Amino acid sequence: MSTWTQLAGQVLNGYKLSEVEAIQILECPEDDLLQLLDGAFQIRRHYYGKKVKLNMIINTKSGLCPEDCGYCSQSSKSTAPIEKYRMMDREQIVAGAEKAHSLGANTYCIVASGRGPSKKEIETVTGAVKEIKEKYQMRICACLGILKPEQAAQLKEAGVDRYNHNINTSKEHHSEITTTHTYNDRTETVGRVKESGMSPCSGVIIGMGETNEDIVNMAFSLRELDADSIPVNFLHAIPGTKLEHAKPLTPSFCLKVLALFRFINPSKEIRISGGREVNLRSVQPLGLYAANSIFLGNYLTTAGQETTADHKMIEDMGFIVEHAHEQEPVC
Repeated sequence: MSTWTQLAGQVLNGYKLSEVEAIQILECPEDDLLQLLDGAFQIRRHYYGKKVKLNMIINTKSGLCPEDCGYCSQSSKSTAPIEKYRMMDREQIVAGAEKAHSLGANTYCIVASGRGPSKKEIETVTGAVKEIKEKYQMRICACLGILKPEQAAQLKEAGVDRYNHNINTSKEHHSEITTTHTYNDRTETVGRVKESGMSPCSGVIIGMGETNEDIVNMAFSLRELDADSIPVNFLHAIPGTKLEHAKPLTPSFCLKVLALFRFINPSKEIRISGGREVNLRSVQPLGLYAANSIFLGNYLTTAGQETTADHKMIEDMGFIVEHAHEQEPVC
């Protein structure tokens, strides 16, 4: 590769990376890492300037899941000692939105464990969303599992802007991670989200024993799915899960992954998500040169860093928080 900055310029002119070039990003020599991040930043800056989107999760239903996903502490196969509870009530979900708003989050993510939502759970979420939308100028993302077409329509009508359903890994590696649903089950839900008019959000988990070719395939698959938002999670290996002994990632490799997703999905929201604190560690701030979005606070069953530290990190790097009124309307 002549220079990563030159390749970034080509991408901004409409060029699409080959698989060979994508692999070269993941195999970038350590001495060239800052050049690679500079190239990714050229693309990120073109579409998003130096703004950072803040997202916040509420885990509205924990555990009690019939799926066998190897990474998840809420899985039916997990022995991790997590808190388990059924769907929160509407008031609790609305209170979570108030907290997210007070911390500057412009997207509030309503997440529930399980294969897919029940009729009652959909009603609880839609009722909460309508109330939140009356109170706050905030984007709402829901993540409730596999959706039926009529459920997607209900969520859209209630005011849900975006729906998250991650592909998590490549099609080829999927059966190594879970057997209780298929890769196509996931992509079909993303399709239903798009058909409903909600913005599709779909991402990955890196560090689950996949190859570099698998990671490249994930990035290309999300480009094909045309996901508007791409959460890039790095496995936080939890004792009691199938993947508790997974080989740890290096911070520099995580940065290469973020750069890869920016080069392949140049105009999309790339979000540094679960596991950033334990995998990127001291180089977390450098991830902002490729990604334009992060989660604030805690994740589903694992802790994040203090929200004040996130705000300080953004400020120290010379980036600025994007406020809700500045957001582009979702599709």
